[in-house]
Amino acid sequence: MSFEDIPVPIGPVYEGERIRAKQMYVELGGPKMEKHFELCRVKSAKDIKDGQITIHGPDLKDMEEGSTHPIGILVEVAGPELEVDLEAVFERRIHEFCNFVNGIMHLNQRYTNWLRISKTAVEKGFNSFQLLGTVLIRLYKAELPIIEQAQVTFYTNEKEVEKPYEMAIGIYDKRDERARTIHDDDVDMFYGCVLCQSFAPTHACCITPDRTSLCGSINWFDARAAAKVDPKGPLFEIPPGDCLNELAGEYTGINEMIKKRSLGEIDRIYLFSGMEFPHTSCGCFEAIDFYIPEVNGHGIVDRNYGDVAINGLPFTAMANQTGGGKQMPGFNGISIQYIVSPKYQQYDGGIETIVWMNKGVKDRVGEFLPKDLLPKIATEEEVIDINALKQWLQDVNHPIVETWAEALAEEEEEEEEWEAEGAMVPMGTVGMTIPGVGGTGGFRVILKNCKIHAEAIIIKKIEPKRKKK
Repeated sequence: MSFEDIPVPIGPVYEGERIRAKQMYVELGGPKMEKHFELCRVKSAKDIKDGQITIHGPDLKDMEEGSTHPIGILVEVAGPELEVDLEAVFERRIHEFCNFVNGIMHLNQRYTNWLRISKTAVEKGFNSFQLLGTVLIRLYKAELPIIEQAQVTFYTNEKEVEKPYEMAIGIYDKRDERARTIHDDDVDMFYGCVLCQSFAPTHACCITPDRTSLCGSINWFDARAAAKVDPKGPLFEIPPGDCLNELAGEYTGINEMIKKRSLGEIDRIYLFSGMEFPHTSCGCFEAIDFYIPEVNGHGIVDRNYGDVAINGLPFTAMANQTGGGKQMPGFNGISIQYIVSPKYQQYDGGIETIVWMNKGVKDRVGEFLPKDLLPKIATEEEVIDINALKQWLQDVNHPIVETWAEALAEEEEEEEEWEAEGAMVPMGTVGMTIPGVGGTGGFRVILKNCKIHAEAIIIKKIEPKRKKK
């Protein structure tokens, strides 16, 4: 396979390349565009014109520098060994193959895909989607030999993208619906994915029937099909091994996998907790589950929400804290599909701990949530101030309110233990704020009934205790 006719270098070495706003020639999709997508379909050979690249809308060379445009990428493939279960897996490779191009940054997937083309690439002659289509077709056929024919269609016009966008959404919904028909107890094999390791070196996605990939684009069926046709590829089998904690979703096989894939940096994962040993997060997650200590509950915000969440932080600020392959208790990258899983953060209290989510997420998952809980989950339309959230939850009698008395009792019990051990005479209350990203948000630490004499105070993260049931 040769790319001598492509004016910029092509290869995996360019994965992870970041293109900042000042470096970009154009931006495609992303948070500024309402409708954009990428989709792969398996077709019969007679429906494919091998090597064909079609552009609906302005080509790259016709776009004004600094502008933003919608983007739809439809990859259609054919081959006697292909099956529909492979579509989502092939689709996810768009992310990888676009990032092989020096001068292209591709993020996310499905209807949140986001590309930037650098000024340098355009100056070198990479000025047409014909070139990108050529790269994609060659890589698909070289990296996945079971693909014998491929064609690519680009949509870069707001009106042209509407119809294929609606088609894509319908296909995503059908995949998600199928994924909800099976659960962890029904299978004896889990799967892993490292397609995002170029952006998050210590991250590996654990895919089970009850926990879809963080990007939302690969469910258990998709991963099984991918591992079968390409055992040495980025999707692979994970024998679960022994279940160490069923409620938390801790398995020896997953712990061994993450220790190996993170080069020893991470050695323990609770699949169903965002507070203790949480699943690592990449950067392509669909949404963030975040803890709200003021009400002992959780909020959810997706990357399409452009305002600040109930905790005073926008998605981008929380994403900086959450992603990159870190384990960040209280901030957990998730897929939208995981929210409706029966095992959603069950170690932390499950679905009844959700107290706030942006309306876009609530509209998408509302039909799958408990009917008595749904009206008790606030959105930006009901509450925008965290100080008002507690009263609102009381007014609607949210289940989380019942945990407040338990939490208060635990605090009082701990204070009594400290006093019994010889705590100093109470001297009032001292408060300090630890800022979050950009100096905003963060956590307020309140030292109650204490007197401190010290040359220095060291704040050290400890693993939180499980709440009493």
